[in-house]
Amino acid sequence: MSYNTPILVLGAGQLGMSVLHNLAKRAALFSGTTLTVLLRPSTIASHVPSKQRDIAELRSLGVKFLPGDLTGSTADLSALFRDFHTVIGCTGFVAGSGIQRKLARAALGAGVKRYVPWQFGVDYDVIGRGSAQDLFDEQLDVRDLLRSQDRTEWVIVSTGMFTSFLFEPSFGVVDLAQNTVHALGSWDTAVTVTTPEDIGALVAEILFAEPRIINHIVYTAGDTITYARLADIVDSVLGRKVQRKEWGVPKLKDELAQDPDNLIRKYRVVFAEGRGVSWEVHKTFNAQQGIEVLGVERWAQENLK
Repeated sequence: MSYNTPILVLGAGQLGMSVLHNLAKRAALFSGTTLTVLLRPSTIASHVPSKQRDIAELRSLGVKFLPGDLTGSTADLSALFRDFHTVIGCTGFVAGSGIQRKLARAALGAGVKRYVPWQFGVDYDVIGRGSAQDLFDEQLDVRDLLRSQDRTEWVIVSTGMFTSFLFEPSFGVVDLAQNTVHALGSWDTAVTVTTPEDIGALVAEILFAEPRIINHIVYTAGDTITYARLADIVDSVLGRKVQRKEWGVPKLKDELAQDPDNLIRKYRVVFAEGRGVSWEVHKTFNAQQGIEVLGVERWAQENLK
């Protein structure tokens, strides 16, 4: 990372806060490197206690605030991005379909030196177009945009699923209320996961890495496990045997066909198919750099009991 490098982070949700917290620690070591977060004016001025705490924490870290709205035009966003060297997307799909394409176009239009899009998830190249989760095609559009030019450097960080989502009741894989673990696809199907806290720390390491990482997809993994291993972990942590039920791909596709707009059912099909949703831990950035991360078993020990 060079001196006098202004960095802009888009959003301060769970992942954004982690990225900001870790970047602030690293930026403090480089004179002239500044850190700014783009937030709606209503969020900056919010009287909601949780938002006030986040704002106070960011101020204490020396983070600056840039009022703005991602629902604005591409030109408006380019104007906001223009003064920054690096822009990092931490907003997910909260602003709806098309937002990631618009942000990429705005970053390129602003001529930022480096862009880190919201791609903190699966390997969209391997999954390909036309998957059950139609939002993934937009992620491929973003990759095509970035690869089609050579003015703005880009870094994509593939993290797999957020670890906590594997245990999210609405996702239905770990259903503690019914004392059941469901396998998506089969018991041998694997999934890669990383916690948002670890992603934030790893993003900071990746951005400040020397030699600089340029136009590259970087893989992380807190863990890569099969659903059979997941069930074993839940058994061990809870000290009881859970029921094990397999949700095969045909069943999940049938359920999606009955409710084609259901986001959870879309995700279940993609993860059940098992393509592009897992990779070997030893090949990841954190493993190769010897960076300690939180695995599924330790996450479960800390959060399930």
